[in-house]
Amino acid sequence: MTTIIHATDPAEFLGLVPALAGFTPRHSVVLLPFHGKRTQGAMRIDLPPADVDVDLFADQALRTLLQVPDADAVALVVYSDDPASVVPDGTLLPHATLAEALIAVCADAGLPMVEALCVTPDGWSDYLDEAPALRPLHAIPAAPAVPGVGDVSGDQLAGAALPPSDLVERERVGRALRELGEVIEQGVHGGLRGNADPLALVTAEMMLDDLPLFVECLLDDPSGGSDHRCAGLLWCLSRPPLRDAILVQWATDLAFGYRAFDAQLAFSAERASIPDAVGAVFLGQGPRPDFDRLGCALQVVRHAAARAPRHAKPGVLTAAAWLSWAMGRSSHAGAYVDEALRLDPEHSMAALIATMLSAAMLPQWALRRG
Repeated sequence: MTTIIHATDPAEFLGLVPALAGFTPRHSVVLLPFHGKRTQGAMRIDLPPADVDVDLFADQALRTLLQVPDADAVALVVYSDDPASVVPDGTLLPHATLAEALIAVCADAGLPMVEALCVTPDGWSDYLDEAPALRPLHAIPAAPAVPGVGDVSGDQLAGAALPPSDLVERERVGRALRELGEVIEQGVHGGLRGNADPLALVTAEMMLDDLPLFVECLLDDPSGGSDHRCAGLLWCLSRPPLRDAILVQWATDLAFGYRAFDAQLAFSAERASIPDAVGAVFLGQGPRPDFDRLGCALQVVRHAAARAPRHAKPGVLTAAAWLSWAMGRSSHAGAYVDEALRLDPEHSMAALIATMLSAAMLPQWALRRG
């Protein structure tokens, strides 16, 4: 997102940060790259533990920052749960050493620091002041309304919780998943039999006849649809080649989805190479996706994850992590991938996304101005 900043003082600037980020950060380092007077959005990173090498942390943050095209300045805001300390020389702000390292690496890279601010539970202050003093939090104005952003009062994890579900619902979907798996197995090895469960039979026919179209139709109902349609999605997302093709399709369109499915099937059957265009989408490269479409897909998989039996959750949670990452919501992606790895520590795709997140790797399209 590109927004023209109209902040006349640091307090007003702090009031704008939640609107730029889409949430009110907590326990975070927020970097805001600028091009002239325009900010290119907000990049949030968890505050590191006390024993971290702050210089290495600053270098990694700078590498992420330098991915933003045309950035020529930067602002820094640290949101800390720790209070400031009173020392003989005055006030010591939390994470001051970290802020100094970030200011230094940005200066070395030719990115002047527009602001370097700290927000604590008992006030806010400025790292660039020689004698920092705490100002009251009520001096920070409320975040302005930004079209399409909505409520920003929650922190970076607000909205990551899965929709509610109950045991009965999960058992229904689990039973539908077992029935569907049996019917698909019959269809692959000798044709569908009419004595199967009718709903499982209809769903399997749709999937075997045209899987990309089946996946595309799921976007028509973000709540996840019937138990058997939800089971169909869970069945696919538990199979890596199908999962990857589905994510690529949702990030592009149905026509490209057919290419992605063909490529994945050829790779599985013959170890044929994946076309660069398909692989690039999976890595967050290429044209910027329709974020409304990605958001709809994310709602579909979130509802499916809530209704999924335990053994089917890692695949759908990993899909939710990738979709969140593709939209620039790394905090949500981290929550989903952590849960996936808790359920299945050996899940390779979840481990890959966790590595990408720890390296602060962002999709290129999320770094471009919309």
